Amino acid sequence: MRIVIKIGTSTLAHSTGRLNIRRVEELVKVMSDLKNCGHEVILVSSGAIGMGAGKLSLKGKPSDIPTKQAAAAVGQCELMYTYDKLFSEYNHTVAQILLTGSDFRHEDRHQNFSNTMMRLLELDVLPIINENDTVATDEISVGDNDTLSALVAESINADLLVLMSDIDGLYTADPHKDSTASLIPEIRELSADIMALGGDAGSTLGTGGMRTKLHAAEICTANGTDMIITNGQNPRILYDIAEGKSIGTRFIARVK
Repeated sequence: MRIVIKIGTSTLAHSTGRLNIRRVEELVKVMSDLKNCGHEVILVSSGAIGMGAGKLSLKGKPSDIPTKQAAAAVGQCELMYTYDKLFSEYNHTVAQILLTGSDFRHEDRHQNFSNTMMRLLELDVLPIINENDTVATDEISVGDNDTLSALVAESINADLLVLMSDIDGLYTADPHKDSTASLIPEIRELSADIMALGGDAGSTLGTGGMRTKLHAAEICTANGTDMIITNGQNPRILYDIAEGKSIGTRFIARVK
């Protein structure tokens, strides 16, 4: 399979913004093993701003654009240094690709990106992708890495997108507020009722990113890619996903 794996900041880092070393080491080990058994793996990794803020000893995540961009510049270096070091231990080569929304909206740039990605995969390289937060502005940004990972999956005709976050999947209600909420294991149609589960901008669920995940599912399923939302706390769950086991919430593509 060609698998795009998106890892959120909550999976990568402690609440301090510093890297969760044990979890990242396990993630890299599992992804390396998936490559060893023949899968093509593409990683979309969040965490640059948060890690940069931690390394700069900022009291919290920055709110102004210049500080966000400065933190991203610092954090992206640390992020890629860590990935390169860890993947090298398992004899895998990584490549960094930083993107903005313009790279998808402009036909020539989009084609160049797709060509580069396909050649990297032919060379058995593991691409690591993030939004270019150092230069991105509202006008050219993708806005979130859930959408970014779906656009990447679409561009390279991936078989599967896995969104690893801090929630087990899509629930019938907000599990933080409703004790009767139950996990939905499979979704074949993104109906209005399903989309409504993402919440609005002011809700806990929406703020937590479920709305962007459902938007990512729209992009994927319309273009022949299945998508799974799962908890990133246990990286070894990727083995079960690769084996086709029912994990988290799986969105079934409308076309293949």
